[in-house]
Amino acid sequence: MYTLYKETLVETTMEKAWDFIRSPANLNLITPDDMAFEIITDLPDEMTEGMLVQYNVQLPLLGKQPWLSELKHIVPGKSFVDEQKVGPYKLWYHYHEIRPEKGRVLFIDRVTYEVPFGLLGKLVHALFIGKTLERIFKFRETRFNDLLGPETIVPLHAEKKVHLR
Repeated sequence: MYTLYKETLVETTMEKAWDFIRSPANLNLITPDDMAFEIITDLPDEMTEGMLVQYNVQLPLLGKQPWLSELKHIVPGKSFVDEQKVGPYKLWYHYHEIRPEKGRVLFIDRVTYEVPFGLLGKLVHALFIGKTLERIFKFRETRFNDLLGPETIVPLHAEKKVHLR
C-alpha cells in the first residue's frame, strides 16, 4: 500500500477553489494531455454524494483503461473523496481538501493506493508508477495556479464531455 500526499498553495479564494473542484468535468483541465483523458459520463455542474463518474485514461504499457470512480464523503466548501470502483489499481482512495491559508487556499491531496500484480507491481511502481504520479500531481499544481490564480479569466467549468488527445 502506498500514500501520495501533496499540498498546493494557490492565490485564490475558498469560493473560487470550491467552485472549481466541485465540478467533476474540471478534472479534464488538470490532467496531462498525454493521458488522453476522456469522461464518458454525462456530468452535472456539481458533484453529488454517491455519484459515479466513468472515464477512460491512457496508461503507458497498459493502453486505454476504463476507470469508474464514486464521489463520496462530500463536505461542501471543504472536502470530498473519489474512490476507484473499476480501474487499473487494486485500491485508489483519493481525499481532496481545501482550506484557507494566509489569504490563499491550500489544496490537499492524499491518495492511498495499491498496485496489482504482487512483486511485479511493486517493481513497476518503483520504476515507473510512483514517478508518473509525481509528474501528474506536479502538473495539477501548475494548472491550479494557472486556472485559479489572480489573473485568471478562464471559465471555471469545462464542457460536460471533453475529449483530450
